[in-house]
Amino acid sequence: MRGRESYQFGPFTLDVDERRLLRDRADVHLAPKAYDVLVALVREAGRLVTKPELLARVWTEAFVEQGILTVHIASVRKALGDANRHPSYIETVSRAGYRFIAPITKAPSEDERAALRVASRPLEVYELVGRGRSHLLSGSYFKVADAVAAFRSAIEIDPTHAAAHAGLALASCAQASLRTVPHLRAYADAKASALRALAMDDGCADAQVALGTVLFLSEWDWIGAERSLRRALDINPAHSEGLLQYGSLLETLGDLEQGLRFKQQALERDSRSALVFVNIAMSYWHQRRYDDVITWAIRALDLDSRHLLAGEFLAGAYWEKGDLEPFFAENLRRAEVFGVPEDVLAQLKRSCAAMEEAFATGGQTKVARYILEHIPRPEATTGSPESAAASIQLAVFYGRVGDLGAAFEHLDRALDARDPALVHLAVAPQWDRLRGDPRFDDRLARMGLVPRRS
Repeated sequence: MRGRESYQFGPFTLDVDERRLLRDRADVHLAPKAYDVLVALVREAGRLVTKPELLARVWTEAFVEQGILTVHIASVRKALGDANRHPSYIETVSRAGYRFIAPITKAPSEDERAALRVASRPLEVYELVGRGRSHLLSGSYFKVADAVAAFRSAIEIDPTHAAAHAGLALASCAQASLRTVPHLRAYADAKASALRALAMDDGCADAQVALGTVLFLSEWDWIGAERSLRRALDINPAHSEGLLQYGSLLETLGDLEQGLRFKQQALERDSRSALVFVNIAMSYWHQRRYDDVITWAIRALDLDSRHLLAGEFLAGAYWEKGDLEPFFAENLRRAEVFGVPEDVLAQLKRSCAAMEEAFATGGQTKVARYILEHIPRPEATTGSPESAAASIQLAVFYGRVGDLGAAFEHLDRALDARDPALVHLAVAPQWDRLRGDPRFDDRLARMGLVPRRS
């Protein structure tokens, strides 16, 4: 970060970067060369600047007589209100040159001000930011609120700490992805916090990752997202969330192998992160390698038995393999782990038994039909996180039973809401029943995506 060159003397401020001379807050007019003479003298305050030296500094590309200095020195003195016989600012050294004699204060550079802030920043701020990052790397639904609280506490103590604002931006992105708050509001908050952090420190990798995440998941700006995420990885090549999001973006754009490789780099950085494990499970999900999905989802659940996304990928992989017994078992396990009421758990067990019977007589299609007919669901038009998720689920299950009209109706609702779960529409297996229909390619084109090629 480059420091600004600014000097203060008496009531004057000389802002070299802006080529301005201010008296208090009012501009003082100086001709360009007179201004350059003043800058040259102020930079050497207290030292004699000879006439040949002054001419060489101000008139770098032309030869002029020394007499021109008298004219410009007089102009500077007039602007400063300086007396020739008893000067306060510019002293004439007979037959030699000039000396700037007023005491000056050089304004600290941005780097110097940042160093002062760091030196005076309480240790508690760093502890809070570290705690927030740890919560985010867990990828846990139950810890995202703690992450938000940690970053907000850090900002309350030091509003100038870019890393705290960037962390809050990443936490808002997590709220959107985990549907703890409506995604459009969360992403708007994330973008504002990321831009605030970047204004404080344009080299903040966390802020670039958060901005890239918003552009990726919410605005579907693939080019802008790639630019921000690449910038983050240029700043910090080992940034775990940056590697994960960039890998996910590459998968969205159809490069499944390269996307996985970036996520594996995050694994090298954080080998015990449930968030990393789940993202790798997601990569195998897109590649339809369901046994690998199961392996990595279980690894995440071994770290956190209540990990929401890990459980969803595990159940989804069993479903896609046609292993309905472990699929039902996983849904019951999650209900018990999350502590659902006994009456709800009893109803779920009855539903699972009925679906097992449906599977025995009609396979997955009959199970999907049972889900559509019997499982309560919120209205898909209320705008709540639950309703946003319902639009996705309904589109998928209607596709399963072959009712493509209803599937596209619910898919369009999710598209209108810019649901972040749709970013992998071109590659994710749950949409395979809709592929091949011209309406599906139209929806991809609406997002700026291309159909997946086998």
